[in-house]
Amino acid sequence: MEFTQSFISEAIEVLQKLPADQVDAIVDILADAREKQGRVFVLGVGGSAASGSHLVNDLRKITLLEAYAPTDNVAELTARTNDEGWSSVFAAWLTGSHIRENDVVFVLSVGGGDAERNISPNLVEALMTAKKAGAKVVGVVGRTGGYTAKVADACVLIPTVNDDHITPLTESFHSVVGHIIVTHPKLKAVQTKWESAAASEK
Repeated sequence: MEFTQSFISEAIEVLQKLPADQVDAIVDILADAREKQGRVFVLGVGGSAASGSHLVNDLRKITLLEAYAPTDNVAELTARTNDEGWSSVFAAWLTGSHIRENDVVFVLSVGGGDAERNISPNLVEALMTAKKAGAKVVGVVGRTGGYTAKVADACVLIPTVNDDHITPLTESFHSVVGHIIVTHPKLKAVQTKWESAAASEK
């Protein structure tokens, strides 16, 4: 009971400290990409990859943005990892997707990538590729934000309120921030199921 209540309190503190201005900045970038028929490529590893699949679904279904995640195609992901190496897997996928100026690379990560410490080097190489193509970079990351925070056009840094819970809180808030984004009036284009059902019952 004590641990659970403490974790809930930490989550509330994170929520209260979320940088709303950066969430809105991401919304503006995505809205601009949609207007210019750009695409959104969502990158994440581990639990963040699962959050990425969720975000891709919501971007496509709710905001009508064209969105993809390389981790949704396990055959290509593992082939590229096996043949070319893990560090280049996302960069090669972006190159194969002909990433261009109107596109957005959206990073979900706990650390944001750190080439010097060899942590998520695939994110670092992918962001280099994105920047070279003139694409926008946005992210929802934890800790210091790593390489993502350094190069992003907009970045939500999930506040660290307990060093023992950096990963679970950051990955939890990937979904919270994702839902704020797709529900934002500047982006939401399609009513969600339960909200439409409730409206029809009134």
